Amino acid sequence: MKPLEIIASNKFTKQLRKLPFYIKQAVAVWIASVEEEGLRAVRRLPGYHDEPLKGKRRGQRSVRLNKAYRLIYEANDKGEISIITVLEVNKHEY
Repeated sequence: MKPLEIIASNKFTKQLRKLPFYIKQAVAVWIASVEEEGLRAVRRLPGYHDEPLKGKRRGQRSVRLNKAYRLIYEANDKGEISIITVLEVNKHEY
């Protein structure tokens, strides 16, 4: 199996600079977990609430970093997951 490659979009990189430290840590932990355990295993962890998105964001997935922040990503899945593009982190309004 190929090693997992995580590619951060320019939008994500800019957003990451402005986020609180604890959210940056949560992003780093999620990325490390995906690299070590694989995306399929991390998707099953209940704390992230990994879920597919609908509408204009169909094909993308969301994970919860905390109550307010979500990380939106897209996975290229052709038999093996080889590329994950982290699209953005946004503050989810409740």
